Amino acid sequence: MEFGAVLQTNPPASRTIQLAKLAENHGFTHVWTFDSHLLWQEPYVIYSQILAETRKVKVGPFVTNPATRDWTVTASIFATLNEMYGNRTICGIGRGDSAVRVTNGKPTTIAELREAIHVIRELANSRSVEYHGSQLQFPWSHGSELEVWVAAYGPMALKLTGEVGDGFILQLADVDIAAWMIKHVRDAAEAAGRDPMSIKFCVAAPMYIGDDWEHMREQCRWFGGMVGNHVADIVAKYGAHGAVPDALTEYIKAREGYDYNEHGRAGNTHTSFVPDEIVDRFCVLGTAEQHIEKLEQLKALGVDQFAGYLQHDNKEETLRVYGETVIPALSEHLTAKA
Repeated sequence: MEFGAVLQTNPPASRTIQLAKLAENHGFTHVWTFDSHLLWQEPYVIYSQILAETRKVKVGPFVTNPATRDWTVTASIFATLNEMYGNRTICGIGRGDSAVRVTNGKPTTIAELREAIHVIRELANSRSVEYHGSQLQFPWSHGSELEVWVAAYGPMALKLTGEVGDGFILQLADVDIAAWMIKHVRDAAEAAGRDPMSIKFCVAAPMYIGDDWEHMREQCRWFGGMVGNHVADIVAKYGAHGAVPDALTEYIKAREGYDYNEHGRAGNTHTSFVPDEIVDRFCVLGTAEQHIEKLEQLKALGVDQFAGYLQHDNKEETLRVYGETVIPALSEHLTAKA
């Protein structure tokens, strides 16, 4: 199992770079960031410095979208970074959430997302692609490599992921829901004639090492609000039952709204509807042993990477314990089972 750290690009940028370096030193293989250029600093500029000051870690957005930037611009950024630092980038992408909603925009359609994935991936892999009626290729790009991992919750997005995604990003760590989601992506891949096992599965959730459960829950309750925001769209389109597991829809009944100015922020004011049970199920909290236990369950489902959000007040300590205890334990257990 690989491990990623998910950061927000809050100023100063030097702090983001420092955390990225710390994550790599503790054995994390990926550094992901939010990608909402109005809410936080521009991540792609910061990626260049992270790559310059690290050795092997891969960087990428968690997640970008087809609406904010022209697809050829997005591809050019990845291809340029790969030329500068080796193939050390990865692209997480979804239909669009905070980056588009703060400008009163809407998430893109599944069809637009499908086409964006194709264009970005082909160009960023130094290949030719048709775009707006023209055949395009970066003449300066040679040997660039980029995987595109798709973030999804709803049935059509899960189907798309299975059909075209190099990886699947699931932003919650509930074991039962993860099993349901992974099965649907694999089924879609098989129906499309793909090898279901070729898709990489990434589960993402806040990771907090500690033993004060009341405090940990309050620091991570924002995550239930963020997930609930996506689930509200699914319920509005498909109804509360059937499209996704009921465990994912029941808790949002008391949801009254969402303030993107507090998106992904510990202690925000609009997530009181999220019960403790959901925080515990969706996040990875507690002692190192409790983290290891839950991550082993996820690994058994076929999860290839756990990406831990660090939007809380215990960043350095959580990274340290992962580096000293959690990551080595998962590696040892996997070696023993191999």
